Amino acid sequence: MQLAYVHGAIERVMMREPIPSDLKDISFPIPIHYLDLATSHLDAISPPVSDGLVVFLSDGLPVGQAYIERPETAATLAERVVRPETLEHARQVAQTPVRNRDVSILICTKDRPEELRRCLASIPKQSLEPVEIIVVDNASAGEATRRVVEESGATYVREDRVGLDYARNAAVRAARTEFVAFTDDDVVLHERWLENLMKGFDLPEIACVTGLVLPGELATPAQFIFEKHWSFGRGYLRQDFNQDFYTRDARYGAPVWTIGAGASQAIRRKVFDEIGLFDVRLDMGAAGCSGDSEYWNRLLHHGHVCRYEPTAVAWHFHRKDMKGLAKQIYQYMSGHVAALMVQYQNTGNNANLRRILLSFPKYYAGRLRRRLRKGPTSHDVFLKQEMLGSVNGALYVLRRWKRPAW
Repeated sequence: MQLAYVHGAIERVMMREPIPSDLKDISFPIPIHYLDLATSHLDAISPPVSDGLVVFLSDGLPVGQAYIERPETAATLAERVVRPETLEHARQVAQTPVRNRDVSILICTKDRPEELRRCLASIPKQSLEPVEIIVVDNASAGEATRRVVEESGATYVREDRVGLDYARNAAVRAARTEFVAFTDDDVVLHERWLENLMKGFDLPEIACVTGLVLPGELATPAQFIFEKHWSFGRGYLRQDFNQDFYTRDARYGAPVWTIGAGASQAIRRKVFDEIGLFDVRLDMGAAGCSGDSEYWNRLLHHGHVCRYEPTAVAWHFHRKDMKGLAKQIYQYMSGHVAALMVQYQNTGNNANLRRILLSFPKYYAGRLRRRLRKGPTSHDVFLKQEMLGSVNGALYVLRRWKRPAW
């Protein structure tokens, strides 16, 4: 009843969804240029790059990026966006030996055999060979998913309880290694992805390492909107998220979603025995998403450290159509608020409730006023879905407050 009332109120304000004004002059597909810093194409007399996303490479690794707003030479652009400390860190990682090799790659999938095939095809190219590859089929229809897995030589596990975190937990239970690395079926992995994730575990207190996720393509407005406003990318500098980060924002709680993306992460297997598995009330098939960020919050709460390692690179292929993106944004905000509720339940930290009850209403009221004054932009074209999803996430967890988490 409450959700229907809110839906009606927002629907009356947003009867139509005009094309976002800031996208009307953009031509799709948007090209993604990969430019090697070592090539001659970056000299001062090279022709300017006129459009698209430019990603600079050093020794095959992305080390900086920028969207082209006006024609600019690659040399000038590289000088502006590639930081010396990023280059130095990439060199140091390349020179560091791999000490942790006991790792499995875990993939959860449902009814996306061709995307899964593309992801699995990038694993044999890994510079660090995983001990095992486990694919959990989360109740796909038919046998296509099983055939793709068996053709690849990976281990097939079936989980008929629908929900990404049921599938993740089944993968963890099946794994035999000291570390487990998660990726998604709509991801392609850089050849040094696994190696550089594992190099991130150079201290015993580091429980989780996440990596840089770049867009696989920017072919449609939906993909561009997602990358611009909901990107998985966290930049090109290594970051450690420790107790200082966890306690810094006492009023609204740590923004744990900035740690990385669940599509590119590795975790020490033993922490699952210490703090539990993924919460099955979260993520796709349940509240919507944020099972990964809730788990990072739990790790920090128990004194562990999470690390973001930008040399562990993967490419994610975002949803192409606006209808699919609208559904995804609804699920994202539903899962985000649900995760805040779960974090409060797990830790007793009132900052999670203040974010829901104080910060969010103020935030959305301001965005709604700006939209009414200036019209829709790519930032708020899915504002209705964000707001409704937020309400749904809170109600979802409240109805399942006493359900076992895993």
